Amino acid sequence: MSKQFRQRLRPSWFGLIFCVTLAGCGFNTVVEADEDVKAAWSEVQNQYKRRADLVPQLVSTVQGAAKFERDTLTQVIEARAKVGSIRVDENSINDPAKLKAFEQAQSQMSGALSRLMVVVEKYPDLKASAQFRELQAQLEGTENRITVARQRFITSVGSYNKVVQVFPTMIGAYMRGRQVRPNFEGNAANEAPPEIKF
Repeated sequence: MSKQFRQRLRPSWFGLIFCVTLAGCGFNTVVEADEDVKAAWSEVQNQYKRRADLVPQLVSTVQGAAKFERDTLTQVIEARAKVGSIRVDENSINDPAKLKAFEQAQSQMSGALSRLMVVVEKYPDLKASAQFRELQAQLEGTENRITVARQRFITSVGSYNKVVQVFPTMIGAYMRGRQVRPNFEGNAANEAPPEIKF
């Protein structure tokens, strides 16, 4: 075997050993788990945005149909404004404080919408309105989608956190600079979607 051939062979063996070691430490598994969390977070944001987009239509319909309790509408409008003022992106899922602020704002929105639906019971004409019934159905469907999206996010964060903490994938996580991510911590009372009666 010539000296030149041996010199060419040495770097390729090193590369092969490096690739096998890299694959063995779960480097790709960390990437996959990370992307699953980001995708689940995008769906959570998407469903919350859908709900926020329904609120102006709902408020407009309610205002037009009855001399409605001003405080209730104001709470809904303020809750939507607060939700809109919190800027979140995919990096928010790494920051427990940002995630908690996002969760609290969404919880306030759920509470305000729930109170609005309770007050609507006093207005049979409003409840009978086709436009209001359609918005009510859309809101109910959106609340269900939010619940599913949050559950998928919670599950994907749990899977991701296992990957970054167990051996050997923790090596790949360390190499990528990945750490345990925070998850939703809402209390059970705030987790139920607003009660929407037909």
